[in-house]
Amino acid sequence: MSDLIILESPSKIHTVQSTLGRGYKVVACIGHVRDLPKSKLAVDIEHGFKPTYVDIKGKEKIIEDIRKLADKSEHVYFATDPDREGEAISWHLATILGFDMNEKNRVTFNEITKTGVEAGMKSPRTIDMNIVNAQQARRILDRIVGYKLSPFLWKKVRRGLSAGRVQSAAVRMVVDRENEIRAFVPAEYWSVEAKLTAGASKKAFNAKLSTVDGKKADLKTKEETDAVLARVEGAEFRVASVKKGNRLRSPAAPFSTSTLLQDAAQRLGWQARRTMNVAQELYEGVEVEGIGAMGLITYMRTDSLRISDEAREAAKSFIESSYGSRYIPEKPRVYRAGGNVQDAHEAIRPTMPSLTPEAAKASLSLDQYKLYKLIWSRFLASQMSDCILDTTAAAVEANGCVFRTSGFSVKFDGFTVLYEEQNDDDEENNALPPIEKGDILNVKSVGGIQHFTQPPARYTEATLIKAFKEYGIARPSTYASTITTIISRAYVERDGRQLKPTSLGEVTTELMKEHFESIVDLGFTAEMENDLDKIELGEKDWVDVLSGFYNGFDKTLKQAETDMEGKRVKIPDEATDEICELCGKPMVIKLGRYGKFLACTGFPECKNTKRLVQETPGKCPVCGKRIVQRKTRKAKKYFGCEDNPTCKFMTWDTPTAEICPNCGSTLFNKGGAHGKLICHKEGCGYERELK
Repeated sequence: MSDLIILESPSKIHTVQSTLGRGYKVVACIGHVRDLPKSKLAVDIEHGFKPTYVDIKGKEKIIEDIRKLADKSEHVYFATDPDREGEAISWHLATILGFDMNEKNRVTFNEITKTGVEAGMKSPRTIDMNIVNAQQARRILDRIVGYKLSPFLWKKVRRGLSAGRVQSAAVRMVVDRENEIRAFVPAEYWSVEAKLTAGASKKAFNAKLSTVDGKKADLKTKEETDAVLARVEGAEFRVASVKKGNRLRSPAAPFSTSTLLQDAAQRLGWQARRTMNVAQELYEGVEVEGIGAMGLITYMRTDSLRISDEAREAAKSFIESSYGSRYIPEKPRVYRAGGNVQDAHEAIRPTMPSLTPEAAKASLSLDQYKLYKLIWSRFLASQMSDCILDTTAAAVEANGCVFRTSGFSVKFDGFTVLYEEQNDDDEENNALPPIEKGDILNVKSVGGIQHFTQPPARYTEATLIKAFKEYGIARPSTYASTITTIISRAYVERDGRQLKPTSLGEVTTELMKEHFESIVDLGFTAEMENDLDKIELGEKDWVDVLSGFYNGFDKTLKQAETDMEGKRVKIPDEATDEICELCGKPMVIKLGRYGKFLACTGFPECKNTKRLVQETPGKCPVCGKRIVQRKTRKAKKYFGCEDNPTCKFMTWDTPTAEICPNCGSTLFNKGGAHGKLICHKEGCGYERELK
C-alpha cells in the first residue's frame, strides 16, 4: 500500500511525485472542495454561527476519486497550500474522509523543491484548528455582509450590486482620494535656480536658492521672485562652503507580497492579478532544463521578510563566487517587517539562488522569466554590500542670497550591480566639478520658476496595495483579488494606470458612509483583520469575534432600512458630446448590469442606445476611419476599425498619434515602452525601435 499525498494544484504533482518516488501516490483536489452554498445564508446565527457546508458543484468526481485512493492507502497526508485557505481545505478533506483531527497528517511545503518537500514530509502535524477557524470566521463575516447588505443595495441603488467587508473599504479609499483631488485648491510658489560653471569647465551644474539674508526662501509671487533676481543680477557668485564625504546606500529587503506587486507594477507595468498568477506558476514548479521539475520561488503570499539561514548561506556563496568577497557585507543582513506580521513563511525568494534567470530562461515563458529575474535580483541584492557614494555639498553666496547644490559619484557599486529600487523621487547624479571654498563661479543663467502645489495623485494598483498594507485592511492573499473585484463590479475603473471611482462607486460609498460607517471605516476594517489574526494565533475565540461584529451590524442594518424607507438613490449619468442620430438630443453614458453604454436623453420617447466605444489616436490603415478600443469576452483589450464588420482591421498593438514617415499612415506601439513603433499599412513595412 502506498501513502497518499493530496495537493491543492495539479501543477505541483510532477515535482512532488518525482521527489518522493515509489511508495507515494500524489493527487490534487484543485482548490476548495466544500463551501457555503450560493443559494442561502447557510449560517445559523442563533446557534454559534454554525456554517452548513456543501460539496462544490463539479467537484463530486474529484472527491470520490480521492475517497477511493484514501481507502487503499496506508497513510494520507494533506499537503495543501501553507496558508489559511490551504489549512481549511485540508480540514474539509479530512472531514469528508472521516479522519481523526488529532492525527498528524498535515504537511506544508514552503517551496516545491526536493529540500522543501522532504522537510515538509519530515514534520507532519495535526490540522491547526486555530488557522481553520480564522478562515471560517473570515468566510462567515464576508457571507453575512454579502447576504445581508447586498439586498439592501439592490432595493436602494440597483439590482445585482454586492457589498463586501474589504471591497467596500477599498472602494471608499478610491472615492475619498477622488474627493480630495476635486477639493484641492492649488497654491502658487516660486523657486530660483542658477546654472553655474567653475573655472575652465564648460559643464554647468544647477544650484537652488535656499536662504535670503539668513531666512528660508519662501517665494509666493512673481514680484517676490523678481526682487531676488534683481538682487543677484551682476552679483559675484562665491563658494561659501564645500563639504565632502561618503554616503552608504543599503539594499531593499527581499520581496513580500505587497512589495512584489508594487515593483512588478512599476517595472513591468503588470496588474496585480497577472503578477500573482505568474508567481503561482513559479512556486508550483516548472521543468528546468538540466535540473528537472522544481519550484523556482518560495510561497508568494507572505508579509514576512525573514529568510532561512540555508538560503542566506547559498546567496553568500553565489555572490562571492560571481562578484567577489567585496560584495559580501561584514555582517549577515537580517530584515524584519514592522507591525502585525504573520511570520509562518519566509520572504519571497528564489529556491535556488545559484539558478540565474539567464540559466533558467530557456525553461520559462517570457512572463515567468521577467518575474523570476525580478525576484532573484531583489533577493541576491538584499544580501550584498552597501553602495558607497562620494558626495559633495556646496553653498554658493551671492549678495546675501545662498544657493545650495550637491552631487555624488559612485565609489563602489555594491548591491546596485544587480538591483536598485525605483522611487518617484530618485535623485539625479548632478556631479559637481572640482570646487573649493572661495572660488568665484561663472554664471550662465539665473531664473525664476513658477510652480503650483499639486493635488494628491489617484491611486494606481501599486499605490493602492501599498495603502492596503499601511492601513492593514487586507492581507497578502487578498490584495490582488480585492482590486479585481472592485473593478469587475464597476465600482472602480482604470484610467490608464490610475484607478478612479465610477458614479456607481461614489453613490454606493456615500450611502455606505451614511448608514454603514463601520463597514467602510478603514480603522474598523483593520481591527477586524487583526481579530482574524488573533483567532489564528489562538488569542481570540472565533464565535466571540463573529458575535461582536454581528450585534452591531444587525442593529445598523435595521436602522438603515427604517431611515431609507421608500427612498431610492439615483446613479448620475455622465454627459457626452454624442448626439442621438434618431432624434438629435444629447446622449449620456449610463451604467447598466453589463457595463457602460450610451443612451438618448429623450427616453422614453426615444429608446436609442449604443455600445460605448473608446476612440483612440490615428486612423484605420485599411479604410481611414476611426480606430476604437474594444474588449474580448475575457476583457482583453484590442483595437479595430469603427466600421467593423465591413472593415476587418483588428490588432493587439496600440495606435499612437505618430505618423509613418514612409506612407503617412498611423504608427502602432508593439511591445510597450521597450517595444517598437510599426506601420500596419499593407506593403509599407516601416518600423522603429523605441529608445
